[in-house]
Amino acid sequence: MTAAARTSAGLLLHRRGPDDALQVLVGHTGGPFWARRPRSWTVPKGEPLPGEDPLATALREFAEEVGLPAPPGADVDLGEVRQRAGKVVRVWARATDLDLAAARGPVSKVTVEWPPRSGREVTFPELDELRWCGLDEARGLLVEAQTGFLDRLVDVVAEG
Repeated sequence: MTAAARTSAGLLLHRRGPDDALQVLVGHTGGPFWARRPRSWTVPKGEPLPGEDPLATALREFAEEVGLPAPPGADVDLGEVRQRAGKVVRVWARATDLDLAAARGPVSKVTVEWPPRSGREVTFPELDELRWCGLDEARGLLVEAQTGFLDRLVDVVAEG
């Protein structure tokens, strides 16, 4: 596996909800493997193309997975985390709103062999659901390593 295949870049949108609490936009990983697994939500993200700038990757992947370009806003680099399987994920935060009703739904799809070793290929969306949620809910949904981005986001927002 190449170094590029072991990295991803993503965009974490955040906003103030109706009660002025901080909310983040997360997506549920699609496909049968993740259907009933806890902590199967993620920041919209993906792998870079050869030579692609990581922020450009984050913006491209957001558009592919959400079905809309990211709304305008200033980007704040939240750094990197290493997930359990070794993939390094780098994320930028952007304070902005996104009407999920306007999203065209999952655009980016992936094809895998399912069930494993069956010889049968199945295609499904990379993200099959998007949700705005509060930080406490997001901590229980996100892949464990990605919760570090929430802590960094709180620090960035507090610095204002």
